[in-house]
Amino acid sequence: MTDLTDKELRARYAPRLGAEADALRIASEGSSETRKPVELDQQMVGRLSRMDALQGQALARGLEARRAGRLRAIDAALMRMDAGEFGYCGDCGEFIGLGRLDADPCVVRCVSCAG
Repeated sequence: MTDLTDKELRARYAPRLGAEADALRIASEGSSETRKPVELDQQMVGRLSRMDALQGQALARGLEARRAGRLRAIDAALMRMDAGEFGYCGDCGEFIGLGRLDADPCVVRCVSCAG
């Protein structure tokens, strides 16, 4: 159990989660060009250059998928804060622990249930 109230947990973690979400959205906007379809113009790009462009596009799309997943996890953590459930294990209901929350405020299980 923790001595911190829901309000104190929010004050401790909400700014960090908000800043991370903002950074992810900015990074997503900045990389939108690399995720666009690769145009296959025989006059402009050779076969290897097209392959490099396609590989770069696939990597950018994978990174965007990870960003989107992290944003969903952040949104879920903020919703748990609103519901007064933040910091408690989704399986056993025990407090997750400040050390684990400090490492990742989006975790939903305590060490015992996650293991």
